[in-house]
Amino acid sequence: MFDAARAALLTVRAPVEAEQARTHSGLISAFGQHIVKARILPAELGKSLNRAHEVRLLADYSGDPIDILQAVERVRGANAFVLAITSLINDRQG
Repeated sequence: MFDAARAALLTVRAPVEAEQARTHSGLISAFGQHIVKARILPAELGKSLNRAHEVRLLADYSGDPIDILQAVERVRGANAFVLAITSLINDRQG
C-alpha cells in the first residue's frame, strides 16, 4: 500500500517533499492531502491506508498479536486500495 500510495502521488504530480515521502506517516499525510482531500479517490481509501499503518505499527513494535479477522480485513483493504490506484494510473495514462 505504501508503494501504491507513492505511485498515486507521482501520478497526480503532487508536490510532495522528499523527506515526507520517505516515512510511512509522511506519505500517508501526503496521500490524504493530495489525493483524498482533492477528491481524486474516496476517503475510505485514506482510512484503509491509516488502518493498515496502525496494524503494521502494532505488529512491528508492540509485539501484540493481530487478530485473524483484523488481518483478513486489512488484506481486503489492501487489495481494494491497490486496485483503485491501478485504475487511477490507467485512467491518467490513457
